Amino acid sequence: MDMKAVAVYCGASAGNDVIYQQATKQLAKWLVDHQLELVYGGGGVGLMGLLASTVLELGGKVHGIMPRELVERGASKANLTSLEVVENMSIRKRKMIEASDGCIVLPGGPGTLEEISEAYSWTRIGDNNNPCVLFNVAGYYDSLEKFFDEMTKKEFLTDTDREKLLFSDSLDEIYNFMENYQPPKIRAYQK
Repeated sequence: MDMKAVAVYCGASAGNDVIYQQATKQLAKWLVDHQLELVYGGGGVGLMGLLASTVLELGGKVHGIMPRELVERGASKANLTSLEVVENMSIRKRKMIEASDGCIVLPGGPGTLEEISEAYSWTRIGDNNNPCVLFNVAGYYDSLEKFFDEMTKKEFLTDTDREKLLFSDSLDEIYNFMENYQPPKIRAYQK
């Protein structure tokens, strides 16, 4: 896969442990080192703001996509490479996937979880060919990983599709997964 841009989902809060901010800076450096442009939600606070600022400081490109209501409330970050203002969150999520070649999630809250869950679920129906990865900083997503394994064990998720979602704290492993990713076979339904 020839990656040019990566969508990153992350918290509008910074979390209560400096390790989340350190991992965010590490991911920013990784993006720039691999000449990958950042596509993200356009925010200027929390891990979102830190990620964008760090990528820009390191000479990378940052493309924000944000709903108009959040821009009007002052949530957008200034001085991005580009900021696309859209009508709502559904459009933002679609455009982030379309503008990127992969999806990575850092620690975050319910909105972050919802975005990566939707991106991954879309891979299973053929609406997203991008690899989806949870950057599992300090075990943040361990319980979610166990839950996906449980889904698989209970046969709500196939083994083959489960292998298409990576939980990892290694950016080298994440890069290899994304570079070698093949989208899942589109599901066929039998009645």
